[in-house]
Amino acid sequence: MKLRLTSIFFLMTLSALAQLQPIKSGLYKWDDHRVITNEDRVARPIFEGISSHFEYLEMHATTQPAGAKPSTAHANEDIEEIIIVKEGLMEVTIEGQSSILGANGVVSLMPRQMHSLSNVGESPLTYFVIRYRSKKKMDIERGIASGNSLVINSDSLAFKPNNNGGSRAYFDRATAMCERLEMHVTTLDNMGPSHEPHVHKETEMILMISGNTSITIDGKEYSAGAGDFYFIESQLLHGIRNTADQPTSYFAFKWK
Repeated sequence: MKLRLTSIFFLMTLSALAQLQPIKSGLYKWDDHRVITNEDRVARPIFEGISSHFEYLEMHATTQPAGAKPSTAHANEDIEEIIIVKEGLMEVTIEGQSSILGANGVVSLMPRQMHSLSNVGESPLTYFVIRYRSKKKMDIERGIASGNSLVINSDSLAFKPNNNGGSRAYFDRATAMCERLEMHVTTLDNMGPSHEPHVHKETEMILMISGNTSITIDGKEYSAGAGDFYFIESQLLHGIRNTADQPTSYFAFKWK
């Protein structure tokens, strides 16, 4: 099915007008996402709804082929974003400043900042976009004081080994929409749990990069591979583990 971008945005607008439901905790598999194709990119809507801390939460993935036109520069009045490069090479321009991101690169984007994204590699660029609005009042000054928008390449971060494997810390800070937004990548070298099952006030997402994991969320069991992710609402008991004797890596990020 081919749709022009204007049609896609119209459908998204109609969706936004509907009554939003809570995002369900559990597993979201890459192969299950609906695919919408137009002339120069593929969109995969993933979810749209609310959560404990957000009155609006939406996630989608976009694929741009090599040579595709950059996305139209725009600013979000009252929406904050996290952008994660799944594969390919992205140029992100924020308020006139451009940076290049490779796989596992991350953008933490403040509201009210002009930005655009483009594929500057020779292969397809695929990235996730998570957009959200807090239930509490937006605090632009808090976001600026905490570092403003961030653009982070994975290879710029130190890998810190531990008994299970190791981790790379992306950030742990306040933003315009979050009292706390923390993000890291965990690597588990061998079969077994990352840590004991636990609960916390923050809502959490775990996005798989490589390997295979299983997780128990509120007594239910799920398994995921690369491109899949788990959504874990605030205060739900959960615990993740590597299911094979080979390394697995995943993003873990949480907010309140």
